[in-house]
Amino acid sequence: MMSTPDTIERQIRIEAPRERVWALVSEPGWWINEGTIRPHHIEQREGFVVVTDEKWGDFRIEVVESEPQSRVAFRWLVSDQEGGDHADVSAPEMIPTLVEFTLTAEGDSTLVRVVESGFAAAPVTAEARQRAYHDNAEGWETELAAAKSHVETGA
Repeated sequence: MMSTPDTIERQIRIEAPRERVWALVSEPGWWINEGTIRPHHIEQREGFVVVTDEKWGDFRIEVVESEPQSRVAFRWLVSDQEGGDHADVSAPEMIPTLVEFTLTAEGDSTLVRVVESGFAAAPVTAEARQRAYHDNAEGWETELAAAKSHVETGA
């Protein structure tokens, strides 16, 4: 059986200043959508937030580190389940991953790099690890394109 890589790395150049890009990527769970940035309900809890998406349900997201305008890291629970409670840390199918966004100003544009890690050691079946990795690797292409469109057009 093929082992699951641990890390997904993607990047995109957004034609906007770093401050505008930061306003989006520093929001917990902005990437929970399907190619169009949409608003979420965010509820502050002790040490984390619960982000509620109308389709995908609830997600527990912790801000691990934040360097304004430069870098932000979140820990969240990944699942291939649609809807439901993705905030339940005790659910056996959940995979905790670290998502790190790094912003680099390049003239009038911003290079956004995302690194998501934690797949290889996830305490789930090999099939679930592989599926989550594949879904998220594909998903980051979609979500970074959505971020680019959202920030560049303001829509």
